[in-house]
Amino acid sequence: MLNIVLFQPEIPANTGNIARLCAVTGCHLHLVRPLGFNTDDKTLKRAGLDYWHLVDIHYYDSLEEVLAKYQDQPQYFLTSHGHKRYTDVHYSVDSVLVFGRETAGLPDWVHQKYAAQCLRIPMVREARCLNLSNSVAVVAYEALRQQPDFAGLIVE
Repeated sequence: MLNIVLFQPEIPANTGNIARLCAVTGCHLHLVRPLGFNTDDKTLKRAGLDYWHLVDIHYYDSLEEVLAKYQDQPQYFLTSHGHKRYTDVHYSVDSVLVFGRETAGLPDWVHQKYAAQCLRIPMVREARCLNLSNSVAVVAYEALRQQPDFAGLIVE
């Protein structure tokens, strides 16, 4: 199933919303430290509601660590610095989707090293970015839509 990677997330409610998305879609959630909150945070727990037992969640100390672990899977980096739209690629069911921090995005070295894999969500020029949890939902559902039968999700 899809791998959602959050690089140093800062806002607990965003991560909680993304955890809930992962729970209902079967996506794996990967969090790269440092986190901008404690995992016991009430806002994080509230946003994830009672879905936490359905979340396959993993923690890493660096982005390089998670990328090395999934080096054989297609890796995409969602960033306003991307030159391709997120709809311009074909995702596999085990793709790795990497999203940056709410305030700073992804590090510059990612933009340089993985330029061909950097994707963007179209928006008006005056806007800086979408909310992180909205961005993850938009891209994850596009990747799932491309799979046969939405990667086996019940579509009713």
